[in-house]
Amino acid sequence: MKPKIVAIIQGRMSSSRLPGKILADIAGQPMLTRVYTRTSRATTLDEVIFATTTDASDDPVAEYCDFSGIPCTRGSLFDVLDRYYQTALQAKADVVVRITADCPVIDPELIDDVVNALLEDEYDFVCNRLPPPWTRTYPIGLDVEACTFKVLKKAWKEAKEPQHREHAMPYFYEGVQLTRQSRTLETGTSPRGFNIALLHHTTDFGDYRWTVDTAEDLEFMRQVYARFDGRDDFTWKEVLDLVHDNPELAKINEGVQHKTLKDIDTRATKK
Repeated sequence: MKPKIVAIIQGRMSSSRLPGKILADIAGQPMLTRVYTRTSRATTLDEVIFATTTDASDDPVAEYCDFSGIPCTRGSLFDVLDRYYQTALQAKADVVVRITADCPVIDPELIDDVVNALLEDEYDFVCNRLPPPWTRTYPIGLDVEACTFKVLKKAWKEAKEPQHREHAMPYFYEGVQLTRQSRTLETGTSPRGFNIALLHHTTDFGDYRWTVDTAEDLEFMRQVYARFDGRDDFTWKEVLDLVHDNPELAKINEGVQHKTLKDIDTRATKK
């Protein structure tokens, strides 16, 4: 029987660095819609759900999703792992794909690559990036993570550390030693016993920044979409060509520091 594959896009209005960014306009559409539309084009997916929070600040998100016909669930503000688990449980997902709402050039083909790798070799967790100390070769903002519901449930039951709950999936890969199998694949078994695969691009573009955490990032994305006349069917390779042909674009947000797993929202630990 074919497994049910569900992509869950996490997003909230109370972003610590750029509040309200998920409803910010990018060439006539909120960023949330850009991410949802592009994710939905992945052929491996059976369903795409936007998972926001029960916090009052996210009422506009739920209302917008309802108005736009975007499936939406609401859950914990800071326990993102619980938000994923509850949404996946409700959707009866067999495989869960994690996408974040601040990645408006997410590429459906890369989503399919990650899902197909998970299905073909029966890994527990597959991704196309991991945070330092591991290396990444895809631009920041094309991040895809996928796991089976079985291991998501295990993590949901066992994970206790704040970074495990807030960042949803580090419980799987923490401490894993990866072995290079080919130019595009590293694999390993984590200390907790999860079978992990990390997909790479043959050329290293890991320093490129295509995510939205700051006003500079948002301006960069608006400029990218403007160059494509507001369309959203361009590929990540076309964005690559665009920034290579127009080096001034990358200068817009070149000074932005990327957040790490150690960056926990301090509001989550306050009583």
